[in-house]
Amino acid sequence: MLPWKSVLRALTVLLLTAAAVLAPTTAAQAGAAPSRGWNDWSCKPSAAHPRPVVLVHGTFGNSVDNWLGLAPYLVDRGYCVFSLDYGQLPHVPFFHGLGPIEKSAGQLDAYVDRVLAATGAPEADLVGHSQGGMMPRWYLKFLGGADKVNALVGIAPDNHGTTLLGLTALLPHFPGAEDLIGEATPALADQIVGSPFLTRLNEGGDTVPGVRYHVIATRYDQVVTPYRSQFLSGPEVTNVLIQDKCALDLSEHVAIGMVDRVTFHEVANALDPARATPTTCLSVIG
Repeated sequence: MLPWKSVLRALTVLLLTAAAVLAPTTAAQAGAAPSRGWNDWSCKPSAAHPRPVVLVHGTFGNSVDNWLGLAPYLVDRGYCVFSLDYGQLPHVPFFHGLGPIEKSAGQLDAYVDRVLAATGAPEADLVGHSQGGMMPRWYLKFLGGADKVNALVGIAPDNHGTTLLGLTALLPHFPGAEDLIGEATPALADQIVGSPFLTRLNEGGDTVPGVRYHVIATRYDQVVTPYRSQFLSGPEVTNVLIQDKCALDLSEHVAIGMVDRVTFHEVANALDPARATPTTCLSVIG
């Protein structure tokens, strides 16, 4: 039988390979500048949309691939939209969000400062998918982000960690397994239910004053499980199950963040609640 360290190293390689196969663009495309107007550093927010939007990708994502659907959707509606890469590991190109999440929050901190300086806006809105919907909460809580952010919109965020359909419950039975995952891909270890990172993040409550939180989940999520663990508690929180808006929406963890226009409509509502219109199945053509 193979030693467990060898097995887990092989698993990490397989995960990276799967990400490469499933990524919607080629490596060359991932390195190219986004099109259709996002990451335009000359963009100035309008009176209708006075805050820039910063998009925060998920684990194995990057600043382009994760946002080929939502970024143009928001640009077309008049927003200044920006997206960053974070959580890079040495010798792992294109697939990010793998480094220690606390360090990634520091990268977000610096990027938001850059966006605010370029746009002249006093605050930004954040929209994140998966880890990208949870990681900003560290920035808001511990790095002073609450003074620079109006709203955090989380799409399928792992706010209280994930059991990966119960697979993480097996880790204690294999000594050293969790340590190896933490060494190879620290962000994966940080996202396991009960991890030291998540314990500290959620101590004393899920939210901080002065920020609106809007969580959008799908009952068909197969990555952040159980899906209700994504929801937050506290003031200024709105939790949405997308199937309550459109029962026919079959989006799972990836689709809800990358291609689901029903979810995109709900994101737009969260960014501009004063002009919100009902999110329904017909939002796919909106």
